[in-house]
Amino acid sequence: MTTTLAGGRASRRRTMRRIRPRRSPAVPLLTAVWAGAAGVVWLWWTNTPSIDGTGGKVLNAGRITGLLAGYLMALVVLQMARVPTLERRVGSDRVARWHAMSGRYTLCLVLAHVFLTMWGYALQGGKSLGDIVGQTVESVERLPDMGKAAIGTGLLVAVGLVSIGPVRRRMPYDTWYHVHLFTYAAVFLTFWHQITTGNDFAVEPAARTFWYGLYGAVTALVIWYRILTPIRLNLRHRMRVEAVIEETPGIVSVLIGGSRLHQMGAEAGQFFRWRFLAPGMRFSSHPYSLSAAPRPDLLRITVKAIGDHSARLRELTPGTRVWAEGPYGALTASRRSRGKVLLVAGGVGITPMRALFETLPGAAGDITLLYRANSTQDLALWDELTEIADERGARLMYAVNSPDGDRPDISAESLRRKITDIDRHDVFMCGPSGFAQSVYEALRGAGVPARRIHHESFEM
Repeated sequence: MTTTLAGGRASRRRTMRRIRPRRSPAVPLLTAVWAGAAGVVWLWWTNTPSIDGTGGKVLNAGRITGLLAGYLMALVVLQMARVPTLERRVGSDRVARWHAMSGRYTLCLVLAHVFLTMWGYALQGGKSLGDIVGQTVESVERLPDMGKAAIGTGLLVAVGLVSIGPVRRRMPYDTWYHVHLFTYAAVFLTFWHQITTGNDFAVEPAARTFWYGLYGAVTALVIWYRILTPIRLNLRHRMRVEAVIEETPGIVSVLIGGSRLHQMGAEAGQFFRWRFLAPGMRFSSHPYSLSAAPRPDLLRITVKAIGDHSARLRELTPGTRVWAEGPYGALTASRRSRGKVLLVAGGVGITPMRALFETLPGAAGDITLLYRANSTQDLALWDELTEIADERGARLMYAVNSPDGDRPDISAESLRRKITDIDRHDVFMCGPSGFAQSVYEALRGAGVPARRIHHESFEM
């Protein structure tokens, strides 16, 4: 059984009258980040006297690694705050990659700071590298707020360990997610020793004021966007499950009703983080894309059962309350810069592509959808896609394995053969990371500029 949600024409009218691509603020943001790091290095340099002896050199190396770690730590939390400019303009997947990279650098800098500082103290006290453990214990007992910092560092190490690729892939998403939240506690605990024991903040009141301002602003953004904004959204729209419908074996659509849903600002191609207040699911929040154009009274997600949470969606009953956060994601019509568009979907990545296929403005022949699946039975929402293609004069293609299991050819040559003017298209793409990488390379080989390949991945 399939579900069909009307509303494509209205959504196309709301999408855009003319093609006016909205530029990502990623470059200005990264420039500001590097400028801040340069400011931290300048602060260290201006407050560093002439250095004598090995102990002084090691201790000052510990100072700069600590300052950079403190700066990056604030950015790590900022990347978790779900600020709309980041989530909807830069892209949630890109911000997630920034967060992961920043987290790795932060942890390395924190460990380097602890090691170098304790070694420097030991050398200045006439001790050797072998006495570093004893020096660490002594510093924790003697210096203000060092006990808090030690606990915070331990939490950061724990979060870093569970975020290592092989460990993360073997851990349930909910477990990883809740362990990851200890990052907030770690940052809070390590912050205070920066102020009380950091020489740079003791001698530079302006630097101390800036540090308070940086961490205070980040804290305010986290409270506003992670706590207050979701509370306001859910109290206002009061969402509940309307129905659960099986689309194909292992794939279900969940229809979600509520009040004034069109005022949530959701666009085709975006996703929410959904929490269903049913037994066994209340403490799980997962990202699922909208699989149809938002309607004033109805939203829809379509999900493949690939984990405990997604498999339990079929058990939801009408009336179940829904808690959502969003909308997030930058895979929207505002990224478009050309009249012709190719949409590429791999597996369950069809959900945002289906919504865009329905809503992207375009004349007959302007919109093409390429849908990759293992078999024709896995082509979820195919009847809807066919109906949309017929109504709009759009082109619908699928690529499935042969009866012998051979994979279809999606190469630069095959793409150019099937879409002769592919180099004049914008391309929107969503699917597993391996699939997305191979298609990206094929598109580049077919002459599509990187700036016109728009993709988003929700793999954690």
